[in-house]
Amino acid sequence: MSTQAKNQHISLGTKFSYGLGALGKDFGCAPIYIFLMFYYTDVVGLSAAFVGTLFLVARVIDAFTDPLMGMIVDNTRSRFGKFRPWVLIGTLINAVVLIMLFSAHRYDGTFVYIYAALTYILWGVTYTIMDIPYWSIIPSLSSERSEREHLVVWPRIFASIAWTLVGGYGLYTVGILGGGDQGQGFFLASIGIAVLFIASALLVFFRVKEKTDSGKVAKEKFTIRDVKKIIGENDQLKSLIGFVLSFNIAMQLIGGFGIYYFSYAIGEPALFPMFMLVAGAAEFTGIFLFPWISKVVNRRFMWPLACGFPILCCAVLYMGSVIAPQSAILVGIAGAAMKFGNGLFNGLSTVMLADVVDYGEEKTGMRSESVIFSVQTMLVKAAGAMAGFLIGSGLTLVGYVANEIQTPDTVMGLKVLMLLVPAILVGLSALIYKKTYRLDKRFQDNVDANNASYA
Repeated sequence: MSTQAKNQHISLGTKFSYGLGALGKDFGCAPIYIFLMFYYTDVVGLSAAFVGTLFLVARVIDAFTDPLMGMIVDNTRSRFGKFRPWVLIGTLINAVVLIMLFSAHRYDGTFVYIYAALTYILWGVTYTIMDIPYWSIIPSLSSERSEREHLVVWPRIFASIAWTLVGGYGLYTVGILGGGDQGQGFFLASIGIAVLFIASALLVFFRVKEKTDSGKVAKEKFTIRDVKKIIGENDQLKSLIGFVLSFNIAMQLIGGFGIYYFSYAIGEPALFPMFMLVAGAAEFTGIFLFPWISKVVNRRFMWPLACGFPILCCAVLYMGSVIAPQSAILVGIAGAAMKFGNGLFNGLSTVMLADVVDYGEEKTGMRSESVIFSVQTMLVKAAGAMAGFLIGSGLTLVGYVANEIQTPDTVMGLKVLMLLVPAILVGLSALIYKKTYRLDKRFQDNVDANNASYA
């Protein structure tokens, strides 16, 4: 192995430690995206319309704070690098806010609405502090596409494990911890998650080290004007924002509506954890197979392939709702289809962002991992916010009443929101990708040639 190849190789220990970091990180965010709407509406007693609006407003704030945090990270100079200090600092703060978030049921009246709004907005801001440097460290670990493709499998697999466990056993765990009191159960679960979250951040801090000698560390500090240029002049970043956001909203709509759909439209709430467990196993498989699939499937066709599986999920669920609404087999097939595609999406989108960093450097002359990767954090939260807004306003529009038997019109509305809207959004994602994205292997070969010239 040449000296250049050794410098770009990522060790197994680094991959494993980085992956475990994602386990704690996603244990910290999965309950927010899966259960927070349910917690607010059915445990705390907030109106669905208020919660949906809150989710959307909070993301407007993130549209400013996320790129700003990216700039702060890229301007950081320390003996621990520019990424790891913020991973640790952000985790410590966000873990405390997570516990505060699931304490809302202790309050009532007007104050609980104020408390929920403030703590949720604070959660989004503090999660940004940790999440952006966690992902933006990837390009600094290796400039080799193959190394990146194998690296991203690790955090995505561990993240998938976290989401599977939270989705499959979350409500059961809450019930056990709370002794039938869901509010207390959510609160105690958040404390346990916070401890795991902090432990995983410490592991990343001590075991995952960027290669600061790669010649890619900027000597000048970035300004707000630089951030505008980095984002505004990168046409491939804009393309990625379009198709990733559409896909993410669709996935979060299915996950967010799922608990309402199976509980009220199908009448079998036990199908929801089963759906999530099978989906999680399929996502794990999709992520694990991603590096090998990417070797045999042309990059141009990988994204449409990933999009095809969630559309299949919606089709199977619709067919099941007509011929066998309570069929566990059809629900399992649907869950597997949805998350297998999401597994491919997770691996592919992360590698694409690393490619966009390289492209942006050639385009603007400035290399900014954290500003570019701040877009990923913003997109996940923006998708969650838009999905939350659609869920909140959608539930209100179709006449949903918590803890009551729903009318036939409400049931039909839940089916449309759960099955039709996500399928349309995933189709839109595939279309945007096909029309606008062009960072294929030829571009990466050119980048690799330039990197070799610096060796």
